[in-house]
Amino acid sequence: MGLGGYIQQERSDAELLSAHVAGDRYAFGELFGRHRRQLHRLARLTTRTPEDAEDALQDAMLSAHRGAGSFRYDAAVGSWLHRIVVNACLDRLRRSTSHRTAPLEDVYPVPDRTAQVDTAMVVQRALMRLPLEQRATIVAVDMQGYSIADTAALLGIAEGTVKSRCARARVRLAYLLGYLDAGAHSAPDRQR
Repeated sequence: MGLGGYIQQERSDAELLSAHVAGDRYAFGELFGRHRRQLHRLARLTTRTPEDAEDALQDAMLSAHRGAGSFRYDAAVGSWLHRIVVNACLDRLRRSTSHRTAPLEDVYPVPDRTAQVDTAMVVQRALMRLPLEQRATIVAVDMQGYSIADTAALLGIAEGTVKSRCARARVRLAYLLGYLDAGAHSAPDRQR
């Protein structure tokens, strides 16, 4: 037996959210702490700068904190949090459409130039050149590992739309990364 004669079991995400709604002032912090790393990574992959990612994540968590009472428990709490983060990132990107994409070297000064870091930078730069909708789907499916169905639910679009956006994004990334020449893809900048 544990301390005090019993072993306390870890509460599930749904239990933490319910406890938060019921007034437990520590439950939401515990829930956020459990998902923070993955949510931050998602925000960083979806936005342009680390600052945008932090701001979008903060906006998302405020929204989740305030809207917890309206959660219907028809999806996993983690999926709900991911959707809120994606929506906050997309909102932030839409608001800043007049900003030009900065070269990644200006955003991330990286003193260690290993092959892995160089490759990640090239891929990140190419990813940022994708249209917003394509970027959101490919990040969810190919980088976060969500299924087509989960991504469709997360973004509020049809599964066929997820598939077509991913296909276009993959072709565009292949072109941007030099795996396709201009003749192999007649319209590399086509955005749908």
